[in-house]
Amino acid sequence: MTITSATTRTLGNFNVFPLALGCMGMSGMYGAADEQESIATIQQAIDSGVNLLDTGDFYGMGHNEMLVGRAIRGRRDEVLLSVKFGALRGPDGGWLGIDTRPAAVKNFLAYTLKRLGVDYIDIYRPARLDPAVPIEETIGAIAELVKAGYVRAIGLSEVGASTIRRAHAVHPITDLQIEYALVSRGPEREIFPALRELGIGVTAYGVLSRGLLSGSVPSASGDFRAYLPRFRGENLAQNEKLVGALRAVAAERGVTPTQLAIAWVLARGESIVPVIGARRRPQLEESLGAIAIRLTDDELAQLERAVPADAVAGTRYDEHQMGALDSERR
Repeated sequence: MTITSATTRTLGNFNVFPLALGCMGMSGMYGAADEQESIATIQQAIDSGVNLLDTGDFYGMGHNEMLVGRAIRGRRDEVLLSVKFGALRGPDGGWLGIDTRPAAVKNFLAYTLKRLGVDYIDIYRPARLDPAVPIEETIGAIAELVKAGYVRAIGLSEVGASTIRRAHAVHPITDLQIEYALVSRGPEREIFPALRELGIGVTAYGVLSRGLLSGSVPSASGDFRAYLPRFRGENLAQNEKLVGALRAVAAERGVTPTQLAIAWVLARGESIVPVIGARRRPQLEESLGAIAIRLTDDELAQLERAVPADAVAGTRYDEHQMGALDSERR
């Protein structure tokens, strides 16, 4: 499926295809993935016009960057690379915290460039706010890398309005990456108004609430969703009712629940680029179909009545992670 007529969206100085491809799931976060299929999916996405690829140096402890590097070999000029850094991993795969000290920033980037096989990163961003390091120091270090030509633009991830303003005062911020979906609408209260004021775009991940809205549930060994509140016990039973309501609205429209959920995010603003987590080519094809869906104000209201955000059971992360998210602080 090749899409040539899609209107691009703007993130900073970049013209971006309406959907970005998130590559995290290709490195074990949802269970085992087929490397050859992953590479084929990335390459088909590029062939279809997708030009923003999102990864993180801690996805699979470097595996994801090496995978993406193989997929884009010889095609570097066709893609924009968005990379998150700062999360620390142990040899057992455990999570050890966050480090965004200036020296660490430069160290992380050096390894990222080598693993991806590139000379520069288009958008570089701390994965989370480091409570031990002022955001001004972290952004200042990335700004030095911009000046040196190793990074083209700076992004943020999962931070609140105050942190966004402080960071933007040091160096222009291209986009904020944050979870945003029909059932995850927290950023609308304070964060999105600040972004609009400052002219900062959004790369929205979790647009399907990690597969919840598409009817996907954890089944494979190693699927981290098994530990997320929305996929557990009574919460899952309640949330499956919302999925049923979404499925009914999608059937009326003649589209899939996945496509409708993505189309809803696309309709929420021209500065929002949904990050789709397709691991296989059929998933990619389905998600691309969302671009052609146009939702009227009445249809958006109908969908939001059918799947009200306040009806979802469980938080998007566990209690510990929710408490550590700058974007969730009030």
